[in-house]
Amino acid sequence: MSWFRQRVDLGQCAAQIPLRKHSPSLTLSGLLPGIDNVRHDVSLSPKFAELARAHIARLIVLFGDVKDLCPEERPVVRPPSVIVPGSTPPRGKETLEFKDALPELLTLALNRAKTEDNLGVETLCRLSVIKLLRQELAAQFTAVLKRCQAYLQHYENGRPPQGQRGIELRERTAKLQLAKKTILRKVGQELLSTLRDAEKTVLARMRRSLFGNAADVEYELFLNRLLFTPDGRDDFLSAEHYVMLGNYERDPDRLDPLKAIAGNFLHSLGYATEGEGELDALLSEPENAPLLLSAEGEDPLREAVLAAWVERLESGGVLAHVLAAYAAAPLLAEYSPPIHPQQLKCALISREERKRVENLLEEHGKLSPENLWQAARRVEHASRADQTKLAVRFLGDFLRYYRDLRRMQALEASLDAIHLITGEKLRQLSAVNHTLYEFLLAQDRQEQEEKVVSHVIVKADIRDSTGLVQTLFERGLNPASHFSLKFYEPVNKLLPKYRAQKLFIEGDAVILALFEREGQADLPVARACVLAREMIEIVRGYNEQSQKDGLPVLELGIGIAFQDTAPMYLMDGTAPVMISSALNVSDRLASSSKSARRLGVGANSVFNVYQFQTVEDADTAGQPEEFLIRYNMGGILLGESAFQKLQREISLSAQELALPTVWGENKVRIYSGTVAVAPGVVHRVAIREARVPHIDARERVLKRWTDLHYYEVCTHTAVYELLDTRAAATGNHG
Repeated sequence: MSWFRQRVDLGQCAAQIPLRKHSPSLTLSGLLPGIDNVRHDVSLSPKFAELARAHIARLIVLFGDVKDLCPEERPVVRPPSVIVPGSTPPRGKETLEFKDALPELLTLALNRAKTEDNLGVETLCRLSVIKLLRQELAAQFTAVLKRCQAYLQHYENGRPPQGQRGIELRERTAKLQLAKKTILRKVGQELLSTLRDAEKTVLARMRRSLFGNAADVEYELFLNRLLFTPDGRDDFLSAEHYVMLGNYERDPDRLDPLKAIAGNFLHSLGYATEGEGELDALLSEPENAPLLLSAEGEDPLREAVLAAWVERLESGGVLAHVLAAYAAAPLLAEYSPPIHPQQLKCALISREERKRVENLLEEHGKLSPENLWQAARRVEHASRADQTKLAVRFLGDFLRYYRDLRRMQALEASLDAIHLITGEKLRQLSAVNHTLYEFLLAQDRQEQEEKVVSHVIVKADIRDSTGLVQTLFERGLNPASHFSLKFYEPVNKLLPKYRAQKLFIEGDAVILALFEREGQADLPVARACVLAREMIEIVRGYNEQSQKDGLPVLELGIGIAFQDTAPMYLMDGTAPVMISSALNVSDRLASSSKSARRLGVGANSVFNVYQFQTVEDADTAGQPEEFLIRYNMGGILLGESAFQKLQREISLSAQELALPTVWGENKVRIYSGTVAVAPGVVHRVAIREARVPHIDARERVLKRWTDLHYYEVCTHTAVYELLDTRAAATGNHG
């Protein structure tokens, strides 16, 4: 080791190996203080709270193996499911209800956050859910224990206390109390798994759809393995996922002494020169471990750093405890209980402690100390290579634990800023003062029609329907059934999925409406874009079959128009008839000029919508007049106001792609984003922005580009494949 010191100046390490820093934090900005002027008042869905309590209670009963001692109380929400002791975590109706209710509640909070343009609203809801679950862990364990004690008392009434069954019930009730930490750890990890599943399957994609990649790092705080542990300390959890540190005052491997050793080590390398804050930030980044202690091939600097780290652990009296911690981890399943994890770890170092553990094992009779002896020999006779290998592993595990501990502390600081209101009087007081953040499930809401604040019209027009009808008649076929089976009926099946309404059928066209209601982020334009694209894909699929059957195909043109107000209605007898300027706009957007087809538009292009300005002789004045012609064959044209609304609804990223157009291959601006149409159902949408060219219709040549723009919802698979390829190359899959 002295050889390394002669050749390598460790104090210059910081100049050669830049380390990363991580400072966990959670912000709640833009939120009103509650009635105490300090915390934020939150009222969670009563339905959700009841489901959470019932779910936690069932898990405690399951992991405590006290089903027969603890008859389930009939909850208000629904009768309980049967839980078999020793089985896997319950999957009954109530559990499924809780696991459905959790993403539903957080999804509604995300929509509200989008409406209020403040992601802190959804963060507030997440924190409130976690605070509720943490509170209910202890409360429901106490409730289950009381039910077991009540059952025991009821059983013993009128029976001799020395009866075998009575003795068994008393022992199992006492065992439940002793196993509290173990049971709560298992329940906590099950709750964490549910939170992770909701984030992975529903919330992450929806959040990125609405807000982009904003605050992704913050959301790692909500999925922390230490989330449901007391003070972030749990020997079993640490042994499984990190490394088991010491707990007793005499232990040199407690958190504080280890932090001091690591801090002095980093300081000797030239890091952590700016105080405690910088040291915390360095210790909270696990990637710093491989940066310092590993390298491909021979690296004298890192070899010297590694030797210095092993020396630090050894001189601090920690190295033996590190070896014992890793050796003890696989023994916990066999020996704990009855042996405490810390006692088991110490037994691998101390002969006196090992003797005490052997005596305890002898008292229990069935547990052999053989594996304990083997582990102790491995610790005692560990080679220098093994010690070095575990020292490297230890730094990474310690930094991961330190990071997650600081993340939990940051989250707990935010939990303290939340006033979870359960009493009706306080709820009313906060509500009347407009300081209450209330997060309700759909079942909690009163059944009332919310106020419509804006709407979208989708018009799908069948091209050359007159010619199609004539062709079918000439062949003795039924045009009505052809249009119904290939178009109208498939469209009807899509309406519930996208929460769309069919206004009417206008000859060869269908007109749909999607509404946005007050206080809800309904994403009407985003949903309309995905709906229109699916309509195009369905018709294309039927066209392939029609061609095989020798039947004429259908060609659609779709227009999407947005109006930032509620529609008006007149009454035709008892039927309401909508009045909206968006109806006229969608009609124009869905149209396609025959003159555009004569220009040869659409060939050799992955796009289906084009607009032009051209010059024609006026019939009367004899002066040239500019006017717009449109090509829309199998395409979707989005109105400008609809595109602007879409930009407010979801996060769109713009990029330039080389794609074939009517003018040859050109750079095309594509806006892309994802749309969550339902929990766990996310679709990508791509919008092409194009400038309107001024052309000479007679010569069919481009004269100049105008300042006008139009927007097409892309339907060609080549566009989406290219976007996916770009996303894979950049690592951005949001």
